[in-house]
Amino acid sequence: MHPALSVIAFTTFSGAGYGLAFVLALGHGNPGALSTKIAWFVALAMIAGGLLSSTLHLGNPQRAWRAVSQWRTSWLSREGVMAILTFVPLTLLAAMSIFGDSFSLALGYIGAIMCVITVYCTAMIYGSLRTIPQWCTPWTAACYLAFALTSGTLIYLAFFGREAGTSSNNAWVYLAVVFLVVTWLIKYFWTRNAQAVGYGDSTMESATGLGEIGKVRLLERPHAMGNYLTNEFAFRVARKHLSKMGGIVVLLGVALPILLLLLSLLVGNGFAGFLQVLATISLMAGLFVERWLFFAVAKHAVGLYYGGEEALVPAK
Repeated sequence: MHPALSVIAFTTFSGAGYGLAFVLALGHGNPGALSTKIAWFVALAMIAGGLLSSTLHLGNPQRAWRAVSQWRTSWLSREGVMAILTFVPLTLLAAMSIFGDSFSLALGYIGAIMCVITVYCTAMIYGSLRTIPQWCTPWTAACYLAFALTSGTLIYLAFFGREAGTSSNNAWVYLAVVFLVVTWLIKYFWTRNAQAVGYGDSTMESATGLGEIGKVRLLERPHAMGNYLTNEFAFRVARKHLSKMGGIVVLLGVALPILLLLLSLLVGNGFAGFLQVLATISLMAGLFVERWLFFAVAKHAVGLYYGGEEALVPAK
């Protein structure tokens, strides 16, 4: 699949925003503190910004409102409906903190649960597509939920948590490290599954409908040049580029954040906060690359009509 920058930004920033909102909705942070008030604003801004960026991928963004009308059958519509509904408790909680220095635990639990459901709906937009076997697995939803929680936790720790060097802050650091390890283990299993399934049960015979005649092989490409289907659904990246991008993900998304967080436990209060901010920035950069790979390695079954992976020209 062709990685669209708007969709990458949408899934990355909105996921992190919901993760941060989830942490705040569970009652973490003093509702009267300025940092908590800013945290609520940032969470809502990340969610709204991510959702708005997703409309840039639409052919007619002005018709985006129609997406919510098919909620009975479409995960995209369900995600849109849940995103709108989730704004209600989150906005109320933000208003209570910003204007009233107060918090409602019952409303917070409702908001936290709705954050989880919304991220799950976002994941199922991709996880429900049987034409892309790499995505059609429970590991996809697990990855989206884990990345949202981990990125939200690191953002809270780095920018809005309590004073660095305190026992409370140290507990958040250990928790963030555990979340990072578990999250990337889930991603590892997703990657192994993606490498194993390939095109799944689809074959060139089933794609062309010529299986009853015999074995199908490509004699000549249907088109001399690329078209919309080959550009969007049969996009392929050269193996050397995939290796480089994978290395960047491991460095920025795994190694550096864990190293910086652990180092923050050993240094003074002032520098510890700086290291935690760097860890969060590194993770978000790694997530951007990870999400790019998520789309780039996906193999849509329509590619089989054009001869499968071996017949496609790698993207430069």
